[in-house]
Amino acid sequence: MSKAEKIKNYDPNGVATADANIFGLPFNEEESETVIIPVPWEVTVSYGGGTLNGPEAILEASYQVDLYDPNFKDAWKLGIHFDEISDALKIKSEALRAKAETIIAELSGEKVKETKEELESYRKEIYEGCVHMNNWVKERVLHYINKNKMVALVGGDHSIPLGMMEALSEKHKSFAVLQIDAHADLRNAYEGFEYSHASIMYNALKIKEISKLVQVGIRDYCQEELDLINNSNGRVKTFFDRDIKHTLYRGDSWDRICNRITNELPENIYLSFDIDGLDPKLCPNTGTPVAGGFETEEVLFLIEKIVKSGKRILAFDINEVSPSENNDWDANVASRLLYRICNLMALSNKKTV
Repeated sequence: MSKAEKIKNYDPNGVATADANIFGLPFNEEESETVIIPVPWEVTVSYGGGTLNGPEAILEASYQVDLYDPNFKDAWKLGIHFDEISDALKIKSEALRAKAETIIAELSGEKVKETKEELESYRKEIYEGCVHMNNWVKERVLHYINKNKMVALVGGDHSIPLGMMEALSEKHKSFAVLQIDAHADLRNAYEGFEYSHASIMYNALKIKEISKLVQVGIRDYCQEELDLINNSNGRVKTFFDRDIKHTLYRGDSWDRICNRITNELPENIYLSFDIDGLDPKLCPNTGTPVAGGFETEEVLFLIEKIVKSGKRILAFDINEVSPSENNDWDANVASRLLYRICNLMALSNKKTV
């Protein structure tokens, strides 16, 4: 059956069938304008775990998402495809996570049975594993970009998008990163791990094609990170959660604040969305929740403003989604954001149905 026939026969108001892809859509990879790459990885998480299972939980939750989008009528017809979850990557993450936990325990003063030589061997394995993951992501992203697909990542912890940004740097001379997050993620390694989730933006700034990092919602950071921001000569612009809230309390509007954020961005943007940028009531199981943050519609309003300004979202990620054993609330929220942001990315790339 052709894509046109699938569209004709598909009921967007109906119930998702067992053989459907993400959001209950009937399209395969070739028929879809957007491909979502799941990255089951959480080797260097430093507080709560569970993001390893985030991609699978998002996929499961997506079947409950209604397909009407007020910004883009019939957007579902463009097609969104969820790539296969890599069992090999998941197994590697689980093995390395156990070793990372031993290293973290030793750093915290706990007595471990491993010798210093064994711990050093663990560090090397973790480093090499993270390099492997980054290269895997980069290759998958380039594979789909070269097929003229729009690409999104779902994680997994916040270390996952470095390979995506490296892939984009091979295709674009200059772009900015828009980071929605509770944390600055600008540490020069954390707990001894160079590719830590807490170092993703520090590592991103090593990519010369990234002209600017614009951070929104940051409310948990250390002096080292603040110094990097203040000494960046404008390459890093941070809209702290506290400053945003205090400005609102004094009578400013989110609309005007979004205009100021938008004005800091160049034409081409990579969006990195850590779900802990939201109010923790919307993501209570995420690895490192922090009081404060945004409502979902506040984030979508910002992205809509950016798209309406004529700027282009090259790609994006949603990460740190961690389902609990008896509650898929985090994945429920993430899947709805994923659908809306996919459609906004399509609008920014002038896609039509």
